[in-house]
Amino acid sequence: MTEVKVFHVTGKIVKPNFQTMFKKEIRALKPEDAVEKVYKDLGSKHRAKRFQIKIIEVKEIGPEEITSPIIKKLTIGEEEGVQ
Repeated sequence: MTEVKVFHVTGKIVKPNFQTMFKKEIRALKPEDAVEKVYKDLGSKHRAKRFQIKIIEVKEIGPEEITSPIIKKLTIGEEEGVQ
């Protein structure tokens, strides 16, 4: 069975009247899935098209590096349940 990992995705949204940087922690099986989730979430929230979202970096992070309390609880809770 495949293991769900946590990825830290950094990038920026560039629209004609709006520009911002973003950092998101995403749970996914592979980096490509994490990028798709970011496109979906940011496109929905900011009404940004995929070409307006620039992904700068995608890296896998360990449980000790997670800052989001929800992601941390899901990840650490899974690890405790396996033992």
